[in-house]
Amino acid sequence: MKKVLLLVALFVVPVVAYLFFASGVNSFIKLPVVTEKIPELSASWEPLSGNPVEMKNKITILGFAGNDIKYVEGNITNLAHKIYDKNKDFVDFQVIMIAPKGTEEEINKLDQQLSVNIDLKHWHYVMATENEIQEYFKKLNLVGGLDSKFGTSNVYIIDKELNLRGRKGKNKKGEDEYREGYNTISAADLHNEMSDDVKVILAEYRLALKKNNNKDNITN
Repeated sequence: MKKVLLLVALFVVPVVAYLFFASGVNSFIKLPVVTEKIPELSASWEPLSGNPVEMKNKITILGFAGNDIKYVEGNITNLAHKIYDKNKDFVDFQVIMIAPKGTEEEINKLDQQLSVNIDLKHWHYVMATENEIQEYFKKLNLVGGLDSKFGTSNVYIIDKELNLRGRKGKNKKGEDEYREGYNTISAADLHNEMSDDVKVILAEYRLALKKNNNKDNITN
């Protein structure tokens, strides 16, 4: 029985993992960088939880909630169920929503609703002034912008080195493709494009971790 389990671990599991990550629709081998080295969150901003929140050395889904939380409640719920809940157990994965000061009460109410079915320990809110949020967003150097509520329905993938990732340049078919964010209004957009791109970047870090572990084993 032990031999069978060993064979499964050595051969079946890697094949299943490969098929899992190769089965998506992403047409890039590696998720391209859209904006290099975006700024870290300001140290003067206030995490709603009271605990420090940073993006460095984390794989972050970054969003801008805006000043009308009821208006974006469906968007946040979509993101929580379609993306966050499926990946929250990956080491160093997190969601950060930047929100204007004054929306704390509405955020807490929404958190209470979502936490009934989802563990939100890696989901964070950071509070800043509307002007601070506007100035920070400009530094992302994106085509899209914030709406009149200082929010956007798009969310963004930020890697551990603070690069904003998406789709940019020619894909494997030789076609030009550009995507800087993922629309939380569309369940299909999250379930297909974003889900697949998150798989790609998580697989990228899993592979890097595996290579580093192999090098350490050889060295030791």
